Amino acid sequence: MAHPIHLDNLTLGYERHPAVHHLSLTLAPGSLVGVVGPNGSGKTTLLKALAGLLPPMQGVVHGLSGLRVAYLPQHSEIDRDFPIRVADLVAMGLWHEVGALGGLTRGQRHRCEDALQTVGLGEFGHRTLDTLSGGQFQCALFARLLLQDADLVLLDEPFAAVDTRTTEDLLAILSQWHQAGKTVLVVLHDLPQVMAHCPETLLLARSAVAFGRTHDVLTPGNLQRARQMTEAWDESAPVCQHAEAIAGFPVSASPRQVTP
Repeated sequence: MAHPIHLDNLTLGYERHPAVHHLSLTLAPGSLVGVVGPNGSGKTTLLKALAGLLPPMQGVVHGLSGLRVAYLPQHSEIDRDFPIRVADLVAMGLWHEVGALGGLTRGQRHRCEDALQTVGLGEFGHRTLDTLSGGQFQCALFARLLLQDADLVLLDEPFAAVDTRTTEDLLAILSQWHQAGKTVLVVLHDLPQVMAHCPETLLLARSAVAFGRTHDVLTPGNLQRARQMTEAWDESAPVCQHAEAIAGFPVSASPRQVTP
């Protein structure tokens, strides 16, 4: 990935009710960004927009053209009853190479097996999805992501229902993507986890509170402001013209200040 992604005055929402307001920031190539904030602060909405699943109500995203994007939604949004084998799920990560009608070459099958080995599921390829535990299923999805080899990786609460040891293994994969120059946005609720593994953080409360170096963003003052901004929100408010006019709180200053 050779160019940044610019969010320019981005407002997102559903049925004309905004969920993210006037977000302007730049994601440098190869960023690993934790996306945090109170429940209902717009984190999932933002990832859906970057994945191309939700058109903006206002503003624009520059820099996505030509990028391969991989999106892992929240665990609850994925149907585990679909009757396919784990190996078949993982092989879907090669769609960009194989297409709808192509078959896997021997080399591609080996890559699928390697991906399963990487996430600790080397002996699970023949099993069906409904036989996996929650954590095993999440590992299978990470194996599919490995094969997608995307420039931009979007992860929405990827460690839910995953034990501590497996979480550490999957966090190591995030680090490998970061070192390989991929841009990664990951929604997390565990703030110590964000502090330990994400060099940068976006703190959302329907509008941006702060964005920049994680240790400068996750301050007590910023976290308190995020809680206040969410609690003060008027759910019946119309589409806003300016984020502060609705929220009533200024965006926090930081080394890379976000302004509406």
